[in-house]
Amino acid sequence: MADDVPDPRDGPLAALRWFRRTDNEAVLFVRELVSSALVVALVGVLLFAVSGLWPPLVAVESGSMTPHLQKGDLVFVMEEHRFAGAGATGTTGVVTYQSGQETGYAKFGESGDVVVYAPDGNTGTTPIIHRARFWVADGENWYDEANSNYVLGAESCEELRNCPAPHAGFITKGDSNPAYDQAVGLSAPVRPDWVRGTAEFHIPWLGWVRLVVTGDAALTTPLVAGDAAASSGAPMSAGGASAAPA
Repeated sequence: MADDVPDPRDGPLAALRWFRRTDNEAVLFVRELVSSALVVALVGVLLFAVSGLWPPLVAVESGSMTPHLQKGDLVFVMEEHRFAGAGATGTTGVVTYQSGQETGYAKFGESGDVVVYAPDGNTGTTPIIHRARFWVADGENWYDEANSNYVLGAESCEELRNCPAPHAGFITKGDSNPAYDQAVGLSAPVRPDWVRGTAEFHIPWLGWVRLVVTGDAALTTPLVAGDAAASSGAPMSAGGASAAPA
């Protein structure tokens, strides 16, 4: 044994020093493994400290947010009240598409925040990552505020799901979906306490590691373009003429 390498039999401290200094191949492997695990843990702690959420990274499973978020992207999610953007709705910390157009606030290529939420507040189902389009009050007839292209051909509030609004909340939509989530019955207007956080940035393709290993994802963006109308039983026509702000 080299002179500068302690004898591990001389006690716990000597064993620790031996573990750190020995060139034994098996110990070197374990040492590298432990070092890598500590680095990963440190990165995780730092991400949690910044985001306020655990886990702060989620993998996108499908394509309703294309072209801005793709299947297999890894997305960093932050608690919505941290660093809220200009024009956030009340105390929610969320900037809608409608408000973002007025203030210039944008995320992932379009105005407003992309939120991660539990559909109908059900935390037992897969969360959804879609853009907050506009806010509705309890009992509000939001048909005239909606973009007529995204209401599945409804010609009045009576023909539009979740209209009048059963409660206050966000009207949401996948960027590549043909209709609002509320119009197809994916969720009622999203209450603030259903929001898990806002998507801040993404790393392309890195989420595929999770998808390949588990065959699943931490997060899905359901209803790819063309699926929403078909699954709703509503007319396929977008209806309407010129687009409203949201």
